Amino acid sequence: MKYWGFFLLKVAVAGAALGLLWLGIWEWWPVSSPFLSVREAPFARDLGFTFVMMLHWLLSAGVFYLIIWDQRYRCRTCLRRLRMPVVIGSRSQSLVEGPPRIEYICTYGHGTLQVDELRLTGGEKSSWKPIRDIWEALTKAGDEGRPSGRAGR
Repeated sequence: MKYWGFFLLKVAVAGAALGLLWLGIWEWWPVSSPFLSVREAPFARDLGFTFVMMLHWLLSAGVFYLIIWDQRYRCRTCLRRLRMPVVIGSRSQSLVEGPPRIEYICTYGHGTLQVDELRLTGGEKSSWKPIRDIWEALTKAGDEGRPSGRAGR
């Protein structure tokens, strides 16, 4: 719930800031005197205003894209940025092992995120895997290399 709340907070703050910018542009832009007390909207009638509104729309689209991109690479538990990207697999073995993936990990051990490295279809599939007990996962990784008959020194 904290993950989605943080996302909504970022969207709300960006929406409020961009809305205030839009209102500022609307109020600042000089408008011709009204004819018969009717004010015509300058959009699509004034080239400069239309160009400024296009730039505002591009800025808004870019800001919301960055918000979504930033949110995808955050830990679902503590909201910190995921670190330590590790490439899993190779392109030469993609038919055998599957497509290569990049795995990001939360530095506090809350989980990992696997993202496709090769994006051919445009849709990026990612999978978040929470780690319940990081020490258990680390000790299992250390026990795999030991011989079963003797304790390691």
